[in-house]
Amino acid sequence: MSNAKGVSASGHEHWGSRLAFVLAAAGSAVGLGNVWKFPYITGENGGGAFVLVYLGCIALIGLPILIAEILLGRRGERSPIGALGNLARREGRSPAWGLVGGLGMLGSFIILSFYSIIAGWALSYIFASGMGTFTGADADAVGAVFSELLASPARLVGWHTAFMVMTTLVVARGVRHGLERAVKLLMPGLVILLIVLIGYAATTNGFGAGIDFLFTPDFSRLSTSAVLVALGHAFFTLSLGMGIMIAYGSYLSPQTSIAGTAVTVVILDTVIALLAGTAIFPIVFANDLTPGAGPGLIFQTLPLAFGAMPGGVVFGTLFFVLLTFAAWTSTISLLEPTVEWLQERGRNRVTAALTAGLGVWALGLVSALSFNEWSEITLFGKGLFDLLDFLTANIMLPVTGLGVALFAGWAMSIASTREELDVSPAIHRLWLVAIRFVAPVAVVVVFLYNLI
Repeated sequence: MSNAKGVSASGHEHWGSRLAFVLAAAGSAVGLGNVWKFPYITGENGGGAFVLVYLGCIALIGLPILIAEILLGRRGERSPIGALGNLARREGRSPAWGLVGGLGMLGSFIILSFYSIIAGWALSYIFASGMGTFTGADADAVGAVFSELLASPARLVGWHTAFMVMTTLVVARGVRHGLERAVKLLMPGLVILLIVLIGYAATTNGFGAGIDFLFTPDFSRLSTSAVLVALGHAFFTLSLGMGIMIAYGSYLSPQTSIAGTAVTVVILDTVIALLAGTAIFPIVFANDLTPGAGPGLIFQTLPLAFGAMPGGVVFGTLFFVLLTFAAWTSTISLLEPTVEWLQERGRNRVTAALTAGLGVWALGLVSALSFNEWSEITLFGKGLFDLLDFLTANIMLPVTGLGVALFAGWAMSIASTREELDVSPAIHRLWLVAIRFVAPVAVVVVFLYNLI
């Protein structure tokens, strides 16, 4: 039971409304991957046909685990470590289950340390685009801008610092006054910017080609590899395995439907990713450029396109504002699990946020320097930035996701999950089959596919 100030009887904060939670969860899910990865893998793997397979994968793996993480957070009403540890004790299981939450929390901490570096690139490109740096620039000149940024430790650390300050300030203000207010501004702002950019893309001669690339079903391109790509993205796109949704779920009101809210988050995440593709690829095709995925698309291909088009300064700047918004909603969610855990250890909100933010900032220096001063340092054949990315995405997140599925499906009693979900018996049985059998197998497949 929560009071008018959004604090439960146990003293735990709550979101002010279901909408606030949906925007926060969708904001966490909507990140850089929605802009530079999902549209591209959709176009490369059969367009509309891939979207259908992806939605099937979401139903099999993404949605059941998302529901499980929210359920564990709300029922445990603690950080990922505290929630799983407490629930394990209540269910007569080993409190060592808390280690699953700890692994997810550590994963989000590490991911934020290098995600903030990339977010800093987006922030720097707002100013570069706004000052007309890309106007009339050829491919070499645009590439040189990016290369010079990566080669400068001072600039990378400076933008990383700026983004971590932005993130920490929001989180330090708490759930209602920080996270909630931020997402209520940033998420609608992101959608408005997308619509503006789509309107602009519709005026280019590449609009038809971009739409065909994204949406025309081509089942001949649906290979086994494409299905595995869809399966993997269905897991990673929803911020699963990072402890985020457990932390966010811990602030969810008991009156809010977990299943209905999770479905809404999935729909928003997918729609925004497709809108991003609708905004980006017509611009790429209108300028006879090759569509790609990753930083190359965002920081080299698109600036080249914006530099060659009328109004490119305005629309290029708007695009990087959009990218910054998407990154910011993700970074505040990545910091939250650690902050919540520190609060449970007796720190006040501000001290917890500053402590966590400073720790992430310090670890981020490793990634910043891996592009320049420490570029020669490799471990297991990978640079330091790539190693942290591989460790989290390919090992820590899938293992945490598997642990969550096993705990929710097998360690918790059927009566407990039925009570918390409060859905019809048929829906609960479907979720139980998915979380006990389908999702664990799918996560193991993703895990092995990414390691090979």
